[in-house]
Amino acid sequence: QVQLVESGGGLVQAGDSLRLSCGVSGRTFNTYVMGWFRQAPGKEREFVAEINWSGGSTYYVDSVKGRFTISRDNAKKTVSLQMNSLKPEDTATYYCAAAYGDPLTYRDWGQGTQVTVSS
Repeated sequence: QVQLVESGGGLVQAGDSLRLSCGVSGRTFNTYVMGWFRQAPGKEREFVAEINWSGGSTYYVDSVKGRFTISRDNAKKTVSLQMNSLKPEDTATYYCAAAYGDPLTYRDWGQGTQVTVSS
């Protein structure tokens, strides 16, 4: 099992930036696909961004394209989400997750970090 710990959430104003980080245990971190998800109150959890094992491929939900950037450091076993030009609709609890195995599935999740964007 992989353990994940997020940090970096907070309360910001619209237009500000935040950087979320996720520390990951697990000896084979550099083989995991890593993702960020978010869940707003009263809504289902939604996919935000994903990065492959090497960092060479990334994917984003349309609503954050051009504003958010996912990255990873395999040596430090961390994955980050740089969030710029934040909007009130970005307010949510953000979760880091690790995907591995066959079929490739998100199997382990962090506890979440709260991001609140005021207008």
